[in-house]
Amino acid sequence: MKIAPTIVVTGATGNIGRSLVGRLLAEGAAVRALTRDPARAGLPDGVETLRADLTDEASLEPLLAGADGLFLNLAAGGGQAAAAVTGAAVRAGIRRIVLNSSSSVTDTPADEENHIARMHAGVERAVRDSGLEWTFVRGANYATNTLAWAPSIRESGVVREAHPDAGGVPVHEGDLADVAAVALLDRTGAHLSRAYVVTGPEQKTMAEQVAEVGQAIGRPTRVERISEEAAAEALARPGFPKEAALELVRLFGRSVGAPPFPVSDAVEKVTGHPARTFAQWAREHAADFS
Repeated sequence: MKIAPTIVVTGATGNIGRSLVGRLLAEGAAVRALTRDPARAGLPDGVETLRADLTDEASLEPLLAGADGLFLNLAAGGGQAAAAVTGAAVRAGIRRIVLNSSSSVTDTPADEENHIARMHAGVERAVRDSGLEWTFVRGANYATNTLAWAPSIRESGVVREAHPDAGGVPVHEGDLADVAAVALLDRTGAHLSRAYVVTGPEQKTMAEQVAEVGQAIGRPTRVERISEEAAAEALARPGFPKEAALELVRLFGRSVGAPPFPVSDAVEKVTGHPARTFAQWAREHAADFS
């Protein structure tokens, strides 16, 4: 009789995390979710939900004990948590880490040239150096990032961006979760020491994405061009300073006419199903924009 693995999920209340929890449960795994506020987690029945501070190595070790795998999403704890979590995972006997990383990481000197790549590359190094089995899920631009447009679309149908023609390959959070689940539950070793760049199935400009949201909600939507400075101010938040936001806005600008990431077939190769389209994502999230 095969014993169900126990998988620890950080960031379980986020978009990718919630999708991953559902997929792992459907596959028969036992799921332990680490969160700052278990009372507000709202996760499915059967999930063991525990309070955790991802920067406190000593408190993490007992929360990880007895688990087989760890999904690490440091949006839940910041880059400072990498050493703490990996150190605790080693001592707790975790065998495998699947890291939610970024397609901005290229394993070249260019990784030191922007804030996002530098941060994720540092976390990847910590995971590699742990000596545990690992798989990196390097997501491209998340479709869920467009939820930042929801207030302005609800209010006026107008989205303000510095580079409306910037290209991307928006990826559905369900596809990122599916790739992570396969890597966490794999018993063949096929996905060990692999870094998968995970994208959507098609390139879309920001303007095209805004238009598809409009089709999903049945209302006209459009993009209004603003300055890079104004766009960076709108993106900046605690933990993501304006300087880093400006780097990101300028990265978008460099993708006009030449998207920074080619379409990847990783979703289909790893999971066996084609990647979900942005149009499908927009239909599923229409209520968020309405």
